[in-house]
Amino acid sequence: MRAQSKERQLAEAFVTLADTMVDEYDVVDLLQTVVELCSSLLDATDAGILLPNSAGDLEVAASSSERSRLIGLLQLGEGEGPCVDAFRTGELVTVDNIAGTYARWPSFAVAASESGYASMHAIPLRLRKETIGSLNLFRDRTGGFSADDAVTARALADGATIGILHERSLRESDIARSQLQHALDSRVIIEQAKGVIAHTQNVDMDTAFQLIRARARNSRTRLSEVARDIVEHPFDTAAEPPPSRP
Repeated sequence: MRAQSKERQLAEAFVTLADTMVDEYDVVDLLQTVVELCSSLLDATDAGILLPNSAGDLEVAASSSERSRLIGLLQLGEGEGPCVDAFRTGELVTVDNIAGTYARWPSFAVAASESGYASMHAIPLRLRKETIGSLNLFRDRTGGFSADDAVTARALADGATIGILHERSLRESDIARSQLQHALDSRVIIEQAKGVIAHTQNVDMDTAFQLIRARARNSRTRLSEVARDIVEHPFDTAAEPPPSRP
C-alpha cells in the first residue's frame, strides 16, 4: 500500500508539472512547484534551484523554505560548493557528509553546518550538452539518497529543465537567456512582496508567500504581477486567512 501511495504521488506530481507547461506559463511558479515536490516526495529537508543571471552569476530562482541562511548558502560569494560544481561541470555531485568537505569547500562546509544541513545532492539542469542551472537537495542528517529517490530527483530536474526552456527556448538561445533572467528578476519582486505581506499581515515569510501564490492562482494572474501590485500598492493589501495545508 505504501509503494502504491508513493507511485500515485509521483504520478500526480508529473501531472502537476505537465499542467504548468502551457502557453504563457509562469516559469517562477513552475520552479517553485518543483522544489516543493522535491521536499514532499523525496527524503530531503529542503530544496532549491540555481540559475545563472545575464552576467553568468548563479542566483536562487526557487527554494522550498525560508530556513535560516538557505539563500545565502546557495549563492555563496566565494563561488564554491556542490551546487556550484554541479552547474559548472554538468555532473551530479553527491555529498554524504558535508562536515567532511571542509578541505574542499571550507566556506560551504561551515555555512551548511550552521544551517543544520549534513548532506546534499546537487543535480545539474541539462539539455543535451548545455547546463542551465542546478537542483539542490539538502538533508539534516548524513548519508546518501536512496536509488529510487535519486532517479525521481533526476526526473524532476529534467521536468524543470524542459519547463524553463519550453518550445521557443529550445529553438533560440537568446530566448532561453531571457526566460532565465525573467525568472530571476521576478523572484526579486516576489521577495519584496513577501516582506510587505509579512509586515502588514503579521505573518511569517512562508505564510506570506503562500498568500501571494494563492492570490495569483485564484485570480489566474502571474505570480510576479501579483507581487508587483502588492509592492506598488502596499496599503491596498487586504487581510486574508493563511492558505489551508493538506
